[in-house]
Amino acid sequence: MLAISLRPSGRKWGTVSFASTLHLCPVLDLLLAEVPACCREDVRLGLQEALVNAAKHGNKLDPNKTVAVEFFSVEGQYWWIISDQGSGFTPACCCSIDPIQPSTYEVDECGRGLFILHQVFDQVLWNQQGTELRLCKEVKPRRLSLLR
Repeated sequence: MLAISLRPSGRKWGTVSFASTLHLCPVLDLLLAEVPACCREDVRLGLQEALVNAAKHGNKLDPNKTVAVEFFSVEGQYWWIISDQGSGFTPACCCSIDPIQPSTYEVDECGRGLFILHQVFDQVLWNQQGTELRLCKEVKPRRLSLLR
């Protein structure tokens, strides 16, 4: 089941919740509707990783548990707050992962998905329980220059 609270007129926010599943295309399409084309593919990959983590690792794909996403944009910042009903986890820092050395993923507590999140988003923040993830992508407006 997919529940959507669309953005009221004039506001740039909304919520969506869905039963734990890996069938995420409709959810991703909705969450990316307002994201500029210049970064949409990267953000899609990052959001997909985050939603898979919430449904698969957080909720253990239990169809009785839901994943909830609040999303909004403010002055060039696009935010997604993803919550699951799992027991949570403690994220490690992904700064030291070397993308060239795949063996790092097996040794380090951070996995491929967490590495992608830190590469795609400008802010990656978890709540203390590890059941809520806040992601932010900053998109700078393009400046037009007039050449004479």
